[in-house]
Amino acid sequence: MDFINAIILLLNYIFVPALTYGSQLALGAIFVTLIYGILRFANFATGDMMAFGTMVTILFTWYFQSLGISLGVLPTALIAIPFAIIFMIGYMLFIDKFVFRYYRVNKSPPVQLAMVSIGVMFVTQAVVRIIIGPSDRRFFDGEKFIIKAGEFKEMTGLNEGLAIKSSQVITIFVTLILVSILFWFLNKTKTGKSMRAYSDNEDLALLSGIDPKKVVMITWIIAGILATIGGALYGLDKSFKPFTYFNNMLPIFAAAIVGGIGNPFGAFLGGYVIAFSEIFITYAYKKFFMYILPESMEPETLVQLLSTDYKFAVSFSILVIVLLYRPNGIFKGKVL
Repeated sequence: MDFINAIILLLNYIFVPALTYGSQLALGAIFVTLIYGILRFANFATGDMMAFGTMVTILFTWYFQSLGISLGVLPTALIAIPFAIIFMIGYMLFIDKFVFRYYRVNKSPPVQLAMVSIGVMFVTQAVVRIIIGPSDRRFFDGEKFIIKAGEFKEMTGLNEGLAIKSSQVITIFVTLILVSILFWFLNKTKTGKSMRAYSDNEDLALLSGIDPKKVVMITWIIAGILATIGGALYGLDKSFKPFTYFNNMLPIFAAAIVGGIGNPFGAFLGGYVIAFSEIFITYAYKKFFMYILPESMEPETLVQLLSTDYKFAVSFSILVIVLLYRPNGIFKGKVL
């Protein structure tokens, strides 16, 4: 029985949260790898673009709630996300036309484009804070828990309860569907194959009749969808605070590089690698060992490798190790 309690403890505090967090990072990492693979620069505005999409989702959510529109047990934000995506795509295309396009047409080096993206990051961050403010915002409504810890204890008779939030299930479910559609699009459709060809060899793609303007536009559209959905899912699961999204840039980039920059599937897996690593290393295992060890061997300390305050240090360490020993990431080669 104690062994089962130990397993439930890990499921409740490590596996389910890491799977959810990894799904959110995966969408951001695919965003990064698409921009890098096709437009050939590191977009440091990723986190704040996700914050912008989430902000618009919140504003539409509040509007629908004021009209009395809801989805019952599901969060109202699910109705708001499609409208937020439209606004986000418009913002992405606006930024590309008036900022990135100039440097792309003039064949500026990737480093210069990356520096420009930092400027876009600060502008986007300022816009978000001016419109919605820097405070913590919670916009989740509907049924919060699918399984509550107390109910699970009553059903099983175990000491440990398993709590699963509806936002966690929604996050995992939506991520799997969205990523499956994206991979199908990139590998099976004519437009997706054109994007991959443009990424692999721009000059040859142009000679083949591929329209670069269309490829760039589709790339930003996909990026807008990923940023809005990824940011909104993160906000639903935790809360919305603009500075938190800025901080998430490090684990998102770490996930993209761990998976192999330019490799969407690698970026997808990299999100889970980073999430599980962060949570595994910062979790306090005292209670777990109390279940599986004899009483005489029970630990007196928290048995915690790192405090949760150093969560991002885990991402940074993994990023450095990968860059030093396996710079091509988990999967070698560029498959976009």
